[in-house]
Amino acid sequence: MRLPRAFVKIDLMPDDSIELPGDTAAHIVKVLRARAGDGLVLFNGNGAEHLGVIESIRGSRVRVSVGEARAIDRESPLHVILVQSIPRGDRMDFVIQKATELGVSRIVPVLSARSVVRLDERQSESKVQHWRGVAISACEQCGRNRVPDIDAPLQLIDYLGCESGAPVRLLLDPESTSAAPVNATGKSIEVTVGPEGGFSPQELAAMRIAGLKGIRLGPRILRTETAALVALTWLQTRHGDMNPNAT
Repeated sequence: MRLPRAFVKIDLMPDDSIELPGDTAAHIVKVLRARAGDGLVLFNGNGAEHLGVIESIRGSRVRVSVGEARAIDRESPLHVILVQSIPRGDRMDFVIQKATELGVSRIVPVLSARSVVRLDERQSESKVQHWRGVAISACEQCGRNRVPDIDAPLQLIDYLGCESGAPVRLLLDPESTSAAPVNATGKSIEVTVGPEGGFSPQELAAMRIAGLKGIRLGPRILRTETAALVALTWLQTRHGDMNPNAT
C-alpha cells in the first residue's frame, strides 16, 4: 500500500519526534483517517524523504517519529522554467498543480498587456503563498521530493530584462511557422505561455529581441492552461524523463 506523504518545512533528523503542521495533521486525521502506528513519508523539499511512524494523535495534533533518510531522485534531468501568463479564476492553480506533476523546476507568473488579472502587492504576496501550497500538495501526491520555485508575479516586460540562465528560450505562438525540434543542450529550457487573449504585437517583438524563439503546438488554438501542459509534456517526452528512448 502506498504510504501518505507529508511536507514539513523543518530539518528532518532520524530518531527525532516532530509535530506535524496544523493543516497537514488535519488532513492526516480527518481525510486519511490515520491512526497511531500508521506509517507515512516525510519530506522537506531538499531532495530526500524519510519514513515516519505516527506516535500519537490528540484531536487534530499529530506527533510523528522520523526514520532514516532515503535519497530518492524523481526529478527530471531537464530543467524547465515555465513563464506563465496568469489566467483568471482557478486556472492558475490547475497549471501549477499539473506543471509540478510534469516536473517543472521553476514557475514565473507574469502579467501582460492583455491579461485579465490585475494584482496589487498585497494580492501578489497572497497568491504566491497560495500557489506554493498548491505545488506542495502536488508534490505530496506525485512523489516529488523537491518543490518547484514559484516567483512573485511581475510584468512580462520586466521579466524580459532578467537573466533566466536558460540557453533555450521558447515562446508559444500559434502564428509561428516553426514547429522544429529545439536544441536542449545544457538541459535547461524556458517556455513562455501567453494569456487568454494572446500577447500584443509589441510584446511579441520585445520577446523576439530578448532571444525567445516562437514555436507552435499544432494547427489549433489552445487555451492558456492547455498550452502550458502540452508544452511541458512535449518537452519532457522529447528531452526529459518521459522520453521512451532514454537510458
